[in-house]
Amino acid sequence: MEQLLAIICSLYPVSDSLIATLVIMLRRDKFPRKHWLLQPGQVSDRLYFIEQGVVRGYYLKTRSSQPDGREVTSWFMREDDFVFSIISFYTRQPAREYIELLEDSIVWSISYAQLQQLYHDFPEFTIIGRLLTEKYYVLSEIRGQNLRMQSASERYEQLLIDFPAIFQRVPLKYIASHLGISPETLSRLRGQATHSRRN
Repeated sequence: MEQLLAIICSLYPVSDSLIATLVIMLRRDKFPRKHWLLQPGQVSDRLYFIEQGVVRGYYLKTRSSQPDGREVTSWFMREDDFVFSIISFYTRQPAREYIELLEDSIVWSISYAQLQQLYHDFPEFTIIGRLLTEKYYVLSEIRGQNLRMQSASERYEQLLIDFPAIFQRVPLKYIASHLGISPETLSRLRGQATHSRRN
């Protein structure tokens, strides 16, 4: 909890009463690897903070409006990140994506209703919420632009900058899916990068 409270306090000055309320509201869960925080058809009702672990968001690619079984990884998050299904959480509609833990993880969370109560009772928390929303919206836009505008090798290099330890923590097939390339192409890019560093 200390990590989460420190991040909140770094964003904007908060009152002791807000901290006390958060301490009461926050729920700590320890989940195993491969646990789903969310599955399609469920409404995303909790905002999670990752104290320990790696999380991915993914969906099943569709063909003729039917899932064809191919997974497309949208994003990875890790320690000190917040995760939830943005569309489902804010619209209160069923999600179309999965949120899956890739490691044994510790997460803290509050419900949608609790979040709204915090916004109502503590005006400073609305500023914190806006700052966090802006941060993750920008990250989402950057991911979308990179997918549209960068080459596979550029996306690979950017991923290593953003998440240097990703190959030690995330299976290769998920990384390839996130980059929009095959595992074979990813292995080739890794080999080329290793060769370049040696020379």
